Amino acid sequence: MPDALNISLTGMRAFQRALQVTSHNIANANTPGYSRQVAELSARVGGGQGNTYLGGGTQVSTIRRIYDGLQIDQLRSASTGFSRFDTLNNLSSRIDTLLADPDTGLNSGLQSFFNSVQDVANDPSSISTRQALIGEAEGVASRFQLLDARLGELEEEVNGRLTLAVDDINRIATSIADLNSKIALANNAATPPNDLLDARDALVLELSGQVSVATTLQDDGSMSVFIGSGQSLVTGGNARQLTVGGSEFDLTRMVVAYEGPAGSTPLDTSSTGGNLGALLEFRSQILDPARQSLGQTAVAFASSMNEQNASGMDLRGNLGGDLFSVAPPTVLYSNENTGSGTASVSVNDLGVLTGGDYVLGFDGASYSLSRDDTGEVIPLSGSGTGADPFVGDGISIVVGGAPAAGDRLLIRTGQDAAASLRSIVSDAQSIAMAAPTRAEISQGNIGNATISPANVVDQSDPNLLASSVIEFTSPTTYSINGAGSFSYTDGDAIIINGSSVTISGNPSSGDQFTIEANYGASGDNRNGLLMADVQSAGLLDGGTISINESYGRLVSSVGAMTHQIQGSLDAQGVVLSNAEAQVSATSGVNLDEEAANLIKYQQAYQAVAQVVAVVNTMFDSLIAATRR
Repeated sequence: MPDALNISLTGMRAFQRALQVTSHNIANANTPGYSRQVAELSARVGGGQGNTYLGGGTQVSTIRRIYDGLQIDQLRSASTGFSRFDTLNNLSSRIDTLLADPDTGLNSGLQSFFNSVQDVANDPSSISTRQALIGEAEGVASRFQLLDARLGELEEEVNGRLTLAVDDINRIATSIADLNSKIALANNAATPPNDLLDARDALVLELSGQVSVATTLQDDGSMSVFIGSGQSLVTGGNARQLTVGGSEFDLTRMVVAYEGPAGSTPLDTSSTGGNLGALLEFRSQILDPARQSLGQTAVAFASSMNEQNASGMDLRGNLGGDLFSVAPPTVLYSNENTGSGTASVSVNDLGVLTGGDYVLGFDGASYSLSRDDTGEVIPLSGSGTGADPFVGDGISIVVGGAPAAGDRLLIRTGQDAAASLRSIVSDAQSIAMAAPTRAEISQGNIGNATISPANVVDQSDPNLLASSVIEFTSPTTYSINGAGSFSYTDGDAIIINGSSVTISGNPSSGDQFTIEANYGASGDNRNGLLMADVQSAGLLDGGTISINESYGRLVSSVGAMTHQIQGSLDAQGVVLSNAEAQVSATSGVNLDEEAANLIKYQQAYQAVAQVVAVVNTMFDSLIAATRR
């Protein structure tokens, strides 16, 4: 009979623990990351009594959490993908709205400016319309500055978010390492520390929202965590750290580095994933190209308007000057340079200007130029001197100083341009609407030849405003200012002192045509019409893209990318919901099931308790019988 009592007591203890596990499940039914636990019962080893073998009762062999590692891995991957697209969508949609909005975008400002140019061309002597054009010039310059300032604010926000993300990653890594130590101490094959394991899994899931994660379980129950392209973040009770600091060329541009055994190395953007990867990806794939494209448009706009205004004559009879100022490409020096090399950079060909960033490196013997984003090597011509600068991708570079081997310089050809654009015209009469030269036919000509209006082809010619007389010495030859003998071909261009004309028809000997300064032509709008044409002229991308088309391409590119990201976010949201549902179906607490277990274990406990009562009655009867 003592054996029956002991067997009953093992059942009471086992069912009591099963009831505790069930109560624990019910209490944590709404706890995020909690995995349902099950008390697994097994028979205790019995023993022989006489010629029989009797069992030893029951016991809780282990408390197992219902857990599917594959489903958890899928949930982590889905969380990484969703966080990435959520961050990208949030940031890219803001750029899309900024660029495309009529109130903040550039299209309306450019259109208003060129409409004003056309108004002045229609009435070039009107001071009021010229004054209105000055106001529009200030407005379009402010629009460029405003757009760049908003994009700059986004970059500052990215910098702040990078710092917060790295702080979160470091905090989580430290917590995982701490849990690893506790789990290793508490680990027992029979009764694993399930709640600690859940807490660690919850931290790893939280980490996967910040960065892509891979894990490996160790024999002692600890978990090794790897991020990005395989960098070890947590090993046992030790956690590595990420750091945020200024870049090699710009201390205001935050970069993320991994502090490993070999020192600090930049984190691989392409495989980072999660919120952190999205921030780095947004900056390099969307924000930087947007600022570079905007700057490229600003350079094209300012340079082309300045060039065309310089090709005309103002109301005072002077050649036109610059309407806008824009800073030359920015040169930044690596903080790792050991030499004192310098470089000055200017734009020399809008048609091939990309607006991108370039790295100029010195290997100890020669310079090389490469794209900062792709590493593509850019061929250079020239020797880098003032008389023979390096030329490549639309920029010219003059180097100086004493560079050392390994020195590097970053050249920003577009990113800083929009912020630097300024309207510098304040005198309404200095806007050059008229052509600087005109062509006249001598009243004494007897032939029927005609001459076209003079067209400026080289406004820098020092003799541009000097008068020149074309006199035909025969119907097929002519001289210029009494000198030379040139063959005449009907309709061919004749270029003199930076002006080009064409003579058509049949001239006679002695016929004269004059090219002279266009003084006093307040009603001339020939250069003004050319200024208005700048809006649609092919300036960029090999002369195939206009200013308006360049900005439109930027808006379309950002819009298409934002739409694609939104679609990916929606799809990833479904993947994440499905993964969460699968984990919940496997590991989540079902209150109906737990209620049934509660009743089952309660009834089992009561049944065993009844056996104890029966054994007690039998003992009482036995004792009473021995007293008689």
